[in-house]
Amino acid sequence: MTMDAIEIRYEERPKLVNPIFIEGLPGIGNVGKLAAEHVIDQLKGKKFAEIISKHFPPQVLIEDDGLVRLVDNQLYYAKTEKGKSDIVILTGDYQGLTPEGQYELSDFILKVLKELNVKKIFTLGGYGIGRMIRKPRVLGAATEENLVKQMKEVGVVFSRSEPGAGIVGASGLLLGMGKFYGMESVCLMGETSGYFVDPKSAQAVLEILSKILDVPFDYEELEAKAKQIDSITSRLREIEAKVEKQEDLSYIG
Repeated sequence: MTMDAIEIRYEERPKLVNPIFIEGLPGIGNVGKLAAEHVIDQLKGKKFAEIISKHFPPQVLIEDDGLVRLVDNQLYYAKTEKGKSDIVILTGDYQGLTPEGQYELSDFILKVLKELNVKKIFTLGGYGIGRMIRKPRVLGAATEENLVKQMKEVGVVFSRSEPGAGIVGASGLLLGMGKFYGMESVCLMGETSGYFVDPKSAQAVLEILSKILDVPFDYEELEAKAKQIDSITSRLREIEAKVEKQEDLSYIG
């Protein structure tokens, strides 16, 4: 068997109504991945395809039952109430390892979305600021002026200087390349220290997404995870304070 650079394996070919696409792959603070997985859990998303690729690490993962699987990306769909758009969600283990891989995977995914008649894209990610933050903002980027206006109305911040380096990876490429496929796109980036997996930032992104989609989410699980992270960071601050005090004392004598 000869494997192509990228392959998709369908479990189902869903029939969707005016679908909206949400991307949440691993990245800074794992904000996008956490948020996308929460959408899948909350809306009881059903996996319909998996993407395997030579652009992912040469690796298998070991499941709880001891069985292995190739690292991959997965596509899910969720049916919503009548009159609302159905939702397609992408999450996975990794993004492409190389710039070429990132471009090829993004283009491949956009071709799949075109077949599903997706016309609007939301990519989710983290914006690393290198320090702890209590109430993260959600920054935005969009492909159309009208989308910028709509996102501002639900609380998304558009700042000329942030993010200064642009948007790297799938969250950016799907926006830029999506324009060639006639898809309107928005990136939602939750502020995060970048030091830990950040459920607080993921919740901030989801609160915005909930307004956009007019779909309610429960945040109890994310709030519990956020408390665990806060507890860890508090202990780290205490350790740092003790170390600094000891260093100060070492200069006395």
